[in-house]
Amino acid sequence: MSADWFRRRFLPGGPLPAPRPPRPRASPVPYRRPRFLRGSGSSPGTADASCRPNARPVRSPVRGRALPWNAGYAEIINAEKSEFNEDQAACGKLCIRRFEFGVEEDQEWLTLCPEEFLTGHYWALFDGHGGPAAAILAANTLHSCLRRQLEAVVEGMVATQPPMHLSGHCIRPSDPQFVEEKGIRAEDLVVGALESAFQECDEVIGRELEASGQVGGCTALVAVTLQGKLYVANAGDSRAILVRRDEVRPLSSEFTPETERQRIQQLAFLYPELLAGEFTRLEFPRRLKGDDLGQKVLFRDHHMSGWSYKCVEQSDLKYPLIHGQGRQARLLGTLAVSRGLGDHQLKVLDTNIQLKPFLLSVPQVTVLDMDQLEPQEEDIVVMATDGLWDVLSNEQVARLVRSFLPGNREDPHRFSELAQMLIHSTQGKDDSPTQEGQVSYDDVSVFVIPLHNQGQGRSSH
Repeated sequence: MSADWFRRRFLPGGPLPAPRPPRPRASPVPYRRPRFLRGSGSSPGTADASCRPNARPVRSPVRGRALPWNAGYAEIINAEKSEFNEDQAACGKLCIRRFEFGVEEDQEWLTLCPEEFLTGHYWALFDGHGGPAAAILAANTLHSCLRRQLEAVVEGMVATQPPMHLSGHCIRPSDPQFVEEKGIRAEDLVVGALESAFQECDEVIGRELEASGQVGGCTALVAVTLQGKLYVANAGDSRAILVRRDEVRPLSSEFTPETERQRIQQLAFLYPELLAGEFTRLEFPRRLKGDDLGQKVLFRDHHMSGWSYKCVEQSDLKYPLIHGQGRQARLLGTLAVSRGLGDHQLKVLDTNIQLKPFLLSVPQVTVLDMDQLEPQEEDIVVMATDGLWDVLSNEQVARLVRSFLPGNREDPHRFSELAQMLIHSTQGKDDSPTQEGQVSYDDVSVFVIPLHNQGQGRSSH
């Protein structure tokens, strides 16, 4: 897949900037007062790069003339893993219309639709691996998938109670009672739409990459505001948190081989042919060696959250299905995440063992009722790829937020500056809150989303 193909397909804004020679990975990027994404329609990739002369300029597809709610965005490209940025982002207004069967539409998703029925907002971060192809496809596809899924259920979303039949007709008088007993609410339709959109996008990426002979995948973290609620959908190891004056609340869970160990092990138990006799599904505290044969060692299987002992057999000496610990844990010795989009062609090195059967594209969705939350002026959501969280904890990010916002209340660009400051804090500076000057060598992308006055601004219909 050539640079020309990417430019024609996804990057219509002009030719890609020529790549610069790789710089040393440990070279920190100097902090500059940001001059991008202040509601002027600047492209964050190119504008950000102009502020950071030591960083590679990259055209990043954050779309729209202004960030929703005056949110802040920043990115930094550290890893030099490929010619293109493997972190991609998208955001904008989400226009949902009444669904009409048989009507085809190719209208640009950010264009205000005269027939709009509901409006919301959308933010998304995609962290690619194995190249940028999947992340770029997701940034240009997922919002369209989501809009289609929402338009298919919008009539049920605005009803007092989602009807059993979308036509509104009661086939049986007891139908409303069954819906009520199931506890089905409008927000459940939005959650289902998000889950279906991720699945649809994953299928699109699979077809596109197969047609172009490419491989790769990406994690996906999405935030959507609709009808007074904030929905955060995550598939991968990016993270979103809510920061308030006296509270830090996780809005997502990270999906790694470790966090989904039992699901992955159970799949290998049900379908042992997926391992092709090359791996053991059992987990041990370390990789077993020949000296361990015949010894009783600690282990656990798919049905166990605790540990037990077993006598080591020859088959236990195979490479573990999940190996490593923490950020070093790998699935089949290859992948550090267990959910995401793409990776349809990914195989274990020098084998025909596919990783896709072990991966899920389905996100976990968290719902935040902003009307009940009653957001205050400095309540924000921080969304970031794992490059930020590798070196900063939730509490450290919250301390940075609380120390920055009160002194910058009059700055109309403070959320963009906060996003830039958070990234600066991952670069191992003397004033960095990271322990022992830790530096993130990964690409880092951050959205800062203010919540104040947004709970009251319910989407119209």
